[in-house]
Amino acid sequence: MIIVTGGAGFIGSAFVWKLNQEGIDDILIVDRLGKTDKWKNLVNLRFVNYMHKDDFLELIYNDTVNFEVEAIIHMGACSSTTERNADYLWKNNNVYTGYLAEWAIERSIRFIYASSAATYGDGSLGFSDDHDKIKALKPINMYGYSKQVFDLRVLRHSWEDKIAGIKFFNVFGPNEYHKEDMTSMIFKAFNQINETGEVKLFKSFLPKYPDGGQLRDFVYVKDCIDVMWWLFKNPDVNGIFNLGTGKARTWNDLIKAVFSAMKKTTNIEYIEMPEALRNQYQYFTEAKMDKFKAAGCPVAFSLLEDSVRDYVVNYLQQPDPYLGK
Repeated sequence: MIIVTGGAGFIGSAFVWKLNQEGIDDILIVDRLGKTDKWKNLVNLRFVNYMHKDDFLELIYNDTVNFEVEAIIHMGACSSTTERNADYLWKNNNVYTGYLAEWAIERSIRFIYASSAATYGDGSLGFSDDHDKIKALKPINMYGYSKQVFDLRVLRHSWEDKIAGIKFFNVFGPNEYHKEDMTSMIFKAFNQINETGEVKLFKSFLPKYPDGGQLRDFVYVKDCIDVMWWLFKNPDVNGIFNLGTGKARTWNDLIKAVFSAMKKTTNIEYIEMPEALRNQYQYFTEAKMDKFKAAGCPVAFSLLEDSVRDYVVNYLQQPDPYLGK
């Protein structure tokens, strides 16, 4: 059985969809549905069972898992960069992951987990996933720090040859609607355009970057799950890897692509950035993808405009916007 934690969430449900496309449905979904609409991500997917994240951890902690496990794809985490409860982030993103990783390593079970580009902080130390450079990173929010702490734990215990970690950059695509403030700007822009005919972007506070000229490495979730599938099929490939396109694009590029996909004239209003975000704002992110390429990963990343068009036309504008349709 393949266990996908966060399997009702954004990237997790997308990976379950990928497994289904490959003819695999012997899957256990681990998540916490609560009062959210995440359950909708499961409707079109095939899997054996669902289990609450706390119940699953109890099985792991007590070593009472009574079924054969082929792999754990650990996408479950609190992914909010504005979450203020540091104890919750530490427990959920570090401690929980540690229990699962140790259990999998002891049993030689494939373990792939989600790290984050938020570990790079303000980007002043670059975006290299070289293991020696990871140790020096200084995240600028607690979410990034919770991910950094576990990456460091991997390196401290020499697990980098036994498991695979993925530093996701700016992922967008179907099944993200439930993320509220953490949805991609494409999702937000699509709704803003439908409601007002314009999109609001933050002004730049650094002269080096014009308004809307701040740069991000935007990567389509479909490309991400192709990389994850490759990692799943190649269990000898381990370490901590970046996952982005390797080419930064501006917010203006992104929004113009959304307007184009919707066949509308670009209309952007630049607004003041909230003061609370100014010291945590990343003006530039770009994944260094040399390590994945050296490992032989064959995935070719889609052009931003093509990815945005696919997301808008084939999902956001459809009655059933979910990836598993």
